[in-house]
Amino acid sequence: MNTPPPASPEPASPAAAPPAGGALRELSASLVVFLVAVPLCLGIALASNAPVMAGLIAGIVGGIVVGSIAGAPLQVSGPAAGLVVLVFGLTEQMQGNWRMVCAVIVLAGVMQIAFAALRVARLSLAVSPAVVHGMLAGIGILIALGQVHVVLGGNPQSSALANLRDLPSQLASPNLLSLGIGVIALVVLIGWPRLKFASLRKVPAPLVAVVVGTLVSLAWVDGLERISLVADDHVHAISASGEVLPDGPQAPVGDGGHLLAAIGLPVWPSHLGLLAVIQAAFALALIASVESLLCAVATDKLHGGKPAKLDRELFAQGVGNTVSGLLGGLPITGVIVRSSANIGAGAKTRGSAILHGVWILLFVGALPFVVESIPKTVLAALLVLIGVRLVNLGEAKHLREHGELPLYLITVGGVVFVNLLAGVAIGFACALLRLVWSLGKVQIEVQGERVTISGALTFLAVPRLTECLRELTPGQRVVIELHVESMDHAGWAALESWREGYEASGGQVEIARPEHLAAAFPGVAQPSPAPEPEPALVGAGH
Repeated sequence: MNTPPPASPEPASPAAAPPAGGALRELSASLVVFLVAVPLCLGIALASNAPVMAGLIAGIVGGIVVGSIAGAPLQVSGPAAGLVVLVFGLTEQMQGNWRMVCAVIVLAGVMQIAFAALRVARLSLAVSPAVVHGMLAGIGILIALGQVHVVLGGNPQSSALANLRDLPSQLASPNLLSLGIGVIALVVLIGWPRLKFASLRKVPAPLVAVVVGTLVSLAWVDGLERISLVADDHVHAISASGEVLPDGPQAPVGDGGHLLAAIGLPVWPSHLGLLAVIQAAFALALIASVESLLCAVATDKLHGGKPAKLDRELFAQGVGNTVSGLLGGLPITGVIVRSSANIGAGAKTRGSAILHGVWILLFVGALPFVVESIPKTVLAALLVLIGVRLVNLGEAKHLREHGELPLYLITVGGVVFVNLLAGVAIGFACALLRLVWSLGKVQIEVQGERVTISGALTFLAVPRLTECLRELTPGQRVVIELHVESMDHAGWAALESWREGYEASGGQVEIARPEHLAAAFPGVAQPSPAPEPEPALVGAGH
């Protein structure tokens, strides 16, 4: 008996890829995210007026802790530009005591865990896109205005107006060395993604800019302020009670001493009232949650796989912020730049996000001198570009087409010229007012005894409806055509009440309404069918 030839092996599906191949893919993606994340962790800490090590700690926690339990496995978390303004304000409010800021971060993390337990994650997605983009644009303007001063060799002020006020004098007498290095970094950041060689473009532009700017700056020993990881940035120079201690011996370079020195328990801000601390933590928790969840939704669109579990993601962000605050790190959110780099590099599991945190940990522990060789002007140039890109003109154009540009501009103005919380609150209030106005927008057209109603027939439209119907001549046959998109009980009750009164005075009312109102408002009459003509009698009239 002849045996059939062996079947040719079928090609393996991506889901059935060999474990070694999958591990190699995650390893490669994690290195890409690591190279993108390190400059951003440093720059965001600098812009937040926080210890530089706080940004690196947040990057480590965002990778290892949040990545391990995230509901959006391909999302990468860490310090984000969207919280820079809020953290900067908190640092000033806490009189420069970073441990007190950490206490607020821990409390915000606990609040996020409570939000997740209440399963309210999807409610944050109900915020108007115009308010969200306006908030980001306002934050971008504030970051750019502040970091331009650093590029010019100065120091950022605490408000947009102060930065604008001091900008002319800063432009008149810049530090040419700082400005030159900053311009070089900007040229690299803008030009690198435009190179014709695709293989070179795979290297992240922020990394190239930092490396090139640092190498050029090493030709000068003096005249440039560089990143510092030691106690002068008030990381470990504060006691458990919040008192500033005299500087002790420097942590030795190369053995992880800087990282260990940066870790310490938070200090409760006793100079503030309990309500003020809770308000600050709630604001931080709310904005971090919205940003993380919006990023998770955007990440879903990039990979096309299973949708994120938003409540679990919110829980993971809460745990991450709690741990980061306990260790002395910045607050954490999901970050779209790192997440898109992760997906673009081929990541398929949470392993790449976790590994990128491991690489940051090893880098800080073994090579702190590399961080301390970076000029501040290079990171400031990176932040200026990040700030400018947060002002998304394409999104503003899209909002204008939908009539939401005023809401966007109001939010931007509130964030820039008042503060972040006030700007978001003003934008949200205006969005609600716009919604109420749209719900009360109704068109009533009277032609003889025919009334056409379109728009939204809600309680807000009842006064105008009653006024128009009152003008109709009594005792007539009135046809009311409803072409409304929505109608609430108040609108229906007002219409029925008028109909009953009009018919009681000898008139007739016919109400025609669209099918989608049939089940909700069965009392609204269907249009009466036209009577069929009687057949003519043969010979009639003869």
